[in-house]
Amino acid sequence: QVQLVESGGGLVQTGGSLRLSCTASGSIFRTNRMGWYRQALGKQRELVATITSTGTTNYADSVKGRFTISRDSSKNTVYLQMNSLKPEDTAVYYCNVHLIIYDYWGQGTQVTVSS
Repeated sequence: QVQLVESGGGLVQTGGSLRLSCTASGSIFRTNRMGWYRQALGKQRELVATITSTGTTNYADSVKGRFTISRDSSKNTVYLQMNSLKPEDTAVYYCNVHLIIYDYWGQGTQVTVSS
């Protein structure tokens, strides 16, 4: 079993920055993919960014150039640095760990960007 604990959400003004963190514990294997997804009110959950154990990253077009995903594998922690935030970035952000065929999710952290 895998447990994910997220932190770092909050309220910020347009153009501001936030950094999300997610630490995984439990049966974490060395080879995995970690990432962030988000779900705005009334919308489906969508990919924000992912990073593999070898450091390959993938970003949604809407966040490219503004968000940076990184990880510290020694701590089983993934980060999401969010800069130049926009009101449309407002959502609940969920941490995800993909192991083999399984997906594990955090409880979510709210990010609100005021205009």
